[in-house]
Amino acid sequence: MFDPPHLDSIAPAGAIGSRKPSARPGPKTQPPRRRFFEFFAGSGLVTQGFKGIFDPVWANDVCKKKTAVYTANHGETHFSHGPIERVNGADLPQAPLAWASFPCQDISLAGLVEGIHATRSGLVWEWLRVIDEMPKRPTVLVAENVAGLVSLNEGAHYRALHQSLVERGYHVGAMLINADRWVPQSRQRVFVVAIDARSLLPLSLTSSSYNWLHPVSVRRAAHGLPGWIWWSMPQPPKRQSSLADIVEWNAETQDPKAQQRNLSLISPRHASTLESLPANERLAVPGYKRTRNGKQVLELRFDNIAGCLRTPEGGSSRQLLVLRQNGGLRCRLLTVRETARLMGAPDTYKIPGSYNDGYKAMGDGVAVPVARWLAKHLLSPLVKTNA
Repeated sequence: MFDPPHLDSIAPAGAIGSRKPSARPGPKTQPPRRRFFEFFAGSGLVTQGFKGIFDPVWANDVCKKKTAVYTANHGETHFSHGPIERVNGADLPQAPLAWASFPCQDISLAGLVEGIHATRSGLVWEWLRVIDEMPKRPTVLVAENVAGLVSLNEGAHYRALHQSLVERGYHVGAMLINADRWVPQSRQRVFVVAIDARSLLPLSLTSSSYNWLHPVSVRRAAHGLPGWIWWSMPQPPKRQSSLADIVEWNAETQDPKAQQRNLSLISPRHASTLESLPANERLAVPGYKRTRNGKQVLELRFDNIAGCLRTPEGGSSRQLLVLRQNGGLRCRLLTVRETARLMGAPDTYKIPGSYNDGYKAMGDGVAVPVARWLAKHLLSPLVKTNA
């Protein structure tokens, strides 16, 4: 089922690039940070997660509002605003890693599912064109997108991308990771990691079969593919935070009339569940408006995590919070700062612009701790081994 790289390109992580210790150890220094490209950089959450591990040498996005968030936090000297169709790979500096969170609209369950060759999600092919134009292609490529990349159309969208990467001389593996292992938000995303087939590949970063990174949808999409790699990383420790921990409890309700209307939509069953919970504790419960049997209802979830953040113009209704404090119930939209916290961004992260601008900047991003876990446990070791 998987075609591993040649054995002579594989060695235990500790045996690759090892050096004899010097007779007199020098002063302690920080490990060198590696350079990377970030295509479709959005609001900069990947760069935030990579801090101290990778430095962005070049980043790009076409959205002015997300660019404003990125540059407010990471500076503008390395940022190129504009469409990827105008980027020439021959003009870019060198870096061993390129990341692309390409548009998801055409392979998202919330969209029309027009496919990876459609106008927006099809920009992934422009990314690969830029890679092809580089005098020295990056050793490691990462493509990130929604779960539909591997699950829709029996994995056909992923298989097209995989085959294209293999034809370019890379070995490739996909992982499906839920951000709820780090933050109180259910957010499944696919991470496709490709490494130049001529490169060294530490055995510690792969497994002989699937693991926690490869649910059924990934395994089905991978079946029979050439050049497939089962990537391996340690599982993170159990998450300690809950949804209540990220709530801005003093935030005002935007519309009191809408609040009462929304509270009246809670189903009797969910209202009963609310009443059964300890009355002396603050409570935060997320929910979405749905139509059931011709009637609109507010459906709640009681597992202490938020549903997946989505952009305001997406096909789904906006997520609401039902809050109980001081003996009363309130209902409101998430604040922009709450969306940032759900993405693992620090409270110092600047989010200029309107409410919708901030919500979209966060809803389109990659959860910071997920990006950091990948950088620390997979991408940095791959790059370091082949430096």
